[in-house]
Amino acid sequence: SLLHTCEPPSLRLRSSLHRRSRLGGRTATPSHLSLPPRSRRPAAARAAMTTASDELGKGIAEFYDKSSGLWESIWGDHMHHGFYDAGAPATITGHRAAQIQMVEEALRFAAVSDDPLKKPKRIVDVGCGIGGSSRYLAKKYGAKCEGITLSPVQVKRAHALATAEGLEDQVSFQVADALKQPFPDGQFDLVWSMESGEHMPDKTKFVGELARVAAPGATIIIVTWCHRDLSPSEESLQPNELNLLNKICNAYYLPAWCSASDYVKIAQSLSLEDIKTADWSENVAPFWPAVIRSALTWQGFTSLLRSGWKTIRGALAMPFMIEGYNKKLIKFAIIACRKPT
Repeated sequence: SLLHTCEPPSLRLRSSLHRRSRLGGRTATPSHLSLPPRSRRPAAARAAMTTASDELGKGIAEFYDKSSGLWESIWGDHMHHGFYDAGAPATITGHRAAQIQMVEEALRFAAVSDDPLKKPKRIVDVGCGIGGSSRYLAKKYGAKCEGITLSPVQVKRAHALATAEGLEDQVSFQVADALKQPFPDGQFDLVWSMESGEHMPDKTKFVGELARVAAPGATIIIVTWCHRDLSPSEESLQPNELNLLNKICNAYYLPAWCSASDYVKIAQSLSLEDIKTADWSENVAPFWPAVIRSALTWQGFTSLLRSGWKTIRGALAMPFMIEGYNKKLIKFAIIACRKPT
């Protein structure tokens, strides 16, 4: 894992508890795996962790409340990386097509069926943004899709876009915490998380909730930012790597990161099946430079100023993302698995 220096100050109490944990002797364990069971934690520590998590959630909601309108005005309603083939066009139209391709590549990687008898009928979009993936998946499969996000502004906009597309009977959205999803067990046959896992302070609880709401045999897809895997001889990332990730975390309200192999181990611990992962870092390489270029246009610059300091701080951190990718520290990963039948 990130070894937990990446949290905002309110989360660093928890960070110090986790720094020396390891999983399987190879990769550092996500922060929450190193803690004792809740019943054995001191009450003060539990209260501090709850407060820190609440503060993080509030920061995430406010960040997306302020920034989503700017993103949509330039990039459209898919609030995630694009998947690029060699020679892909470097235009806004090309970038939007790459965002759609990201959705399609994730579905292909996870072998989600188009067969009318096997295709998903109920989908949850965890961290739905303004509902781009929800509407796309609902139309593609003729499915019912429910999206959750921490941002009330995103929920309102997602509802408006769904209504404009005549999908109000197919898709719905609500403000909800991905770690405490408001759904009964076994409700969905496709569980979708496109670039929301990086915001989750408890990665095991996150994957556990995805598995809980998945129906038997359902496909679970997680597309997320990770850090590189640790080598067998490493106890942690290097200090310069931790420093770079700190800068990104402070801008984007991110708690502890983990590696793709950490996600695999979590999925294995939950008895999920057909677990596979891939590193798509090379396929998303054109994305952040394109976002920076869009911010440097007159429309981007003036919209950025209107969006306020939280969004400006996020824009200033974009070069750190490029640096992280270039140094092979940041990995853009997909993890797909299936709930046992």
